[in-house]
Amino acid sequence: MAATKASKEQKYDRQLRLWGDHGQEALENAHVCLINATATGTEILKNLVLPGIGAFTIVDGHTVTGEDVGNNFFLTQDSIGKNRGQAATELLQELNSDVSGNFVEEMPDKLLDSDAEFFHRFSVVIGVQLPESTCLRLGSVLWSASVPFLVCKTYGLIGYMRLVVQEHTVIESHPDNALEDLRLDQPFSELRHHIQSYNLDSMNKKDHSHTPWIIIFAKYLDKWLNELKQQPPKNYREKEAFRNFIREGILKNENGAPEDEENFEEAIKNVNTAVNPNKIPGAVADLFNHEQCNHITCETSSFWVMLRAVKEFVSNEGSGCLPVRGTIPDMIADSQKFVSLQNVYRTKSMEDVAAVCKHVESLLQSVGKSADSIPENDIKVFCKNAAFLRVVRCRSLAEEYSVDTVNRDEITSCMDNPDSEMVFYLMLRAVDRFYQQHSRCPGVYNYQVEDDISKLKVCVTSLLQEFNLNVNIKDDYIHEFCRCGAAEPHTVAAFLGGSAAQEAIKIISHQFVPFNNTFIYNAMSQTSATFQL
Repeated sequence: MAATKASKEQKYDRQLRLWGDHGQEALENAHVCLINATATGTEILKNLVLPGIGAFTIVDGHTVTGEDVGNNFFLTQDSIGKNRGQAATELLQELNSDVSGNFVEEMPDKLLDSDAEFFHRFSVVIGVQLPESTCLRLGSVLWSASVPFLVCKTYGLIGYMRLVVQEHTVIESHPDNALEDLRLDQPFSELRHHIQSYNLDSMNKKDHSHTPWIIIFAKYLDKWLNELKQQPPKNYREKEAFRNFIREGILKNENGAPEDEENFEEAIKNVNTAVNPNKIPGAVADLFNHEQCNHITCETSSFWVMLRAVKEFVSNEGSGCLPVRGTIPDMIADSQKFVSLQNVYRTKSMEDVAAVCKHVESLLQSVGKSADSIPENDIKVFCKNAAFLRVVRCRSLAEEYSVDTVNRDEITSCMDNPDSEMVFYLMLRAVDRFYQQHSRCPGVYNYQVEDDISKLKVCVTSLLQEFNLNVNIKDDYIHEFCRCGAAEPHTVAAFLGGSAAQEAIKIISHQFVPFNNTFIYNAMSQTSATFQL
């Protein structure tokens, strides 16, 4: 039975705090395709089913074996002989009654032969333990359809992920340590009037110690600029002098000792960040100059329409600035003063959003679309996050694997360290070459390990020569990849399952920034790295 809204809020409380109602709604409307219900595949789906993905479909033509049961928590002894996708679907659905699960008893290559458009319907396709040839075929189909493709592989003690997406836009990137949008270097008129309404010199002791630090900072910055005829403090020496300048304003008691005025201490503590100039971040300025921002058509996505509207706002009403975010940090102040200051920022933010809405409406009408086809709430969220917008563009697998477009610079620069995680990427590519030649992975039969070492070494050498890579791979790594015999240890599968599910949620929710484009996990040293290949 489907959960009610109240019970869902309780059930998903922690994740709602991360990505909000709209993020959860995106998750619940998503349909994920998993190819191959291996240990890694089911771990990924587990981490999507639990937070409430709308639906999943497993594509898997394999039959469950004893080896599958030995490393996969979502298969049991009774599953042996059944289709692996069916058995995994039944057990995964027990985790969350809100999620719909389906399976297709087919190998992906056969589906690509008979109905390649089958894969177009999904929010994201996750391919696990796929050979290189299948990845390239499926990657081409999904690239043309603009469907995100996440390739995952667990090979012994190595985990690998590759994200393939033409363009992924992120509005809520949730940056770490984002600076507050206070505009103290360029106060808008309403904020300037509000600051001028305070007279610190004529205040009683209580009001003096309960004035928001933003006001204190702004008043002393004005004095710094006007009385001392200086520029805003920029370097350490100037900032330290400005801190002392504010410190002199702290009231003194009858003994001449400074009073305990925490609001002044807050102003002093925030000098480093509050004097940062208000300017458009470089990443956003680059997006403003992108063709998709400057050439709006009826096919243009809402992200680019809203970005163009913000660009027009900056050139007009914003006087070179992005829309005001409208929030201020908590601080020591009496409630009336804090709320009054908060309302100044909030009102300005609402005015800026209204101006951007008019630009959006005009742009939509100019391309023959309904003025309300982009909801006002979406524009509010966009304006609030305008300084943190991101667009991720990955290269296609075809580009990565082509001799003409391989990223030799990235590979060779990383291989200056012979133990870099890049070596495992090259080894996995060599293993794929081994598979193409022998229709199996190296070391899967114990009695052939010694022979497979020499065969894999030949594959490594031919790969490096073909791609003109002047790097060295230690024999120890070749031996290790043969020794593991393509095993999929559950500990590594579980780690990769959590990592891949996290990236899938980023893609689905358009929140947080996904990696670009290759991720390698080394369980032997407990290290990981990302590369742009």
